[in-house]
Amino acid sequence: MIDLKLIRPDWPAPLQVNSLVTTRHGGVSESPYASLNLGEHVGDLTQAVEANRSILRASLPSDPLWLKQVHGTNVSTPDNRTILSTQGIEADAAVTNIPNEVLVILTADCLPVFFSNQAGDVVGIAHAGWRGLCAGILENTVGELLHLCPNLAPNQLLAWLGPAIGPESFEVGEDVYGAFTDAGIAFPHNAFIPISDRPGKYHANLYLLAKSRLESLGVERISGGNLCTVKDQNRFFSHRRDAISGRFASLIWFT
Repeated sequence: MIDLKLIRPDWPAPLQVNSLVTTRHGGVSESPYASLNLGEHVGDLTQAVEANRSILRASLPSDPLWLKQVHGTNVSTPDNRTILSTQGIEADAAVTNIPNEVLVILTADCLPVFFSNQAGDVVGIAHAGWRGLCAGILENTVGELLHLCPNLAPNQLLAWLGPAIGPESFEVGEDVYGAFTDAGIAFPHNAFIPISDRPGKYHANLYLLAKSRLESLGVERISGGNLCTVKDQNRFFSHRRDAISGRFASLIWFT
């Protein structure tokens, strides 16, 4: 039996909400993609990625809704998936109110953000790298979740911050810091810590930036934010650490 070594998020979602994060383990890809690489666009053998996705599919109730992620702010919804059913879905987040519809994003340092309402009949997931965070991917995702359930209030949403590059590993320059200051949206002063011996360089905290954005939207119950992809080489792919890297998946659905 294949051991995928899946991670189950520790958050107060209802029992019918299923969420998981894959790790590097349990696939067929060879180094530097060893072994459960699920990304088609990173240089791995196509047949290896297809085999890995087939292995993952055995643990799911339906085929995942794979997205073409572009570090943008588009959200895949049940309505626009119907319109775009014959095309690739270009989006960096997805939401659903359809049982057993499996939402998925791929990452290797960017932040996956899981969402559920307290009733467990609306879920979502977002790919929140710094570009998406700055441009509004979380705002758009929360907006689409509220659209799916008109009586839903933001403070009834739950969020879990999945594995991402941690603040001690994420060095950025003035361009990233400037993008957030120019966006005109407040963020905690300690989300960017100047590096004393490297002028113009900062340690950026994706978790803190995401938490601040969510709280500004009225989302209060936020969990996670303690798994660093760079430091945990055994479990996670990391583009920043390895340059050539596979991708792991974050998935959510409800029954």
